[in-house]
Amino acid sequence: MSLGTLDKSPPPFFKQGPTAFSKWVFFSALSLLLMVADARFQITQPVRAVLITALYPVQWLALQPVHLFKSGNNYLTSLTQAKSDSEDAGKKLALQSLRAGQVEQLILENNRLRNLLGLRKQLATSVMAAEVLYDAADPYTRKVIIDKGLLQGVDLGSPVLDESGVLGQVTRVYPLVSEVTLVVDRDLAIPVLNVRTGARSVAYGDPTASGSGLELRFMGSNSDLQQGDLLTTSGVDGVYPPGLPVAKISRIERRAQSAFAKIYCTPQALVSGALHVMVVKPLTNQIPPRPDSAAPDVPAKKRAAK
Repeated sequence: MSLGTLDKSPPPFFKQGPTAFSKWVFFSALSLLLMVADARFQITQPVRAVLITALYPVQWLALQPVHLFKSGNNYLTSLTQAKSDSEDAGKKLALQSLRAGQVEQLILENNRLRNLLGLRKQLATSVMAAEVLYDAADPYTRKVIIDKGLLQGVDLGSPVLDESGVLGQVTRVYPLVSEVTLVVDRDLAIPVLNVRTGARSVAYGDPTASGSGLELRFMGSNSDLQQGDLLTTSGVDGVYPPGLPVAKISRIERRAQSAFAKIYCTPQALVSGALHVMVVKPLTNQIPPRPDSAAPDVPAKKRAAK
């Protein structure tokens, strides 16, 4: 073989592009840039909405075996358990019927008192039934996905309830599904009212690793709080209707070296096993607008003089 026919190009071993460290630095910087841009400007929100909408049929098909298994398990419930549930339901129905008569009387008296005092009527809220599809994939948050979205009229910030109390709040809305942040999530806070004392405070999601409860912060060590106190929504935030059960105080730690007490609460809602929920319209759009402070009211004497 002549020397002119030999391939004079270097072997592939020497044809190296950028080094592995350079690639690592480039893609790390690109990842940080995209995360900051998404957190600041929500640039991936349309892409995320399109992907979730496109994957919804696949998710629906994947959940069908789970629904079939749950249906079969419910069908095989024993007759003794069914009879026990029926008896308990009858007792609760009799108790609720007794309370219903008392509630109607209280509502009538409340309306008469409001008319007498000239108070504004309570805001009416509309609700929508929804079903929990699955938990969110992020292991560091407590969120669930429900089967109602923008096309069904779900609003961002809508409170979500189950049969026992406040479950969470809608934090993201997509065309067909919505993301609900649970009350035990560390990023969620709800203004609450102590039913026994009438004191208002704010309940935060449990910041511990378990993340299964709530915490009342910035409450003095000498505050009038007891284990078992029921906390309901106060309604001062204009989002949650007042009077909805949120949690009960389970443990109080009063420390001499701190001016604040550590108050732990147990949520009333079934945060780990809710299946059917109610989405409530937020009260923000129903609250009357704030009066214009730029144009103060003219005193009655000046108007009469004019």
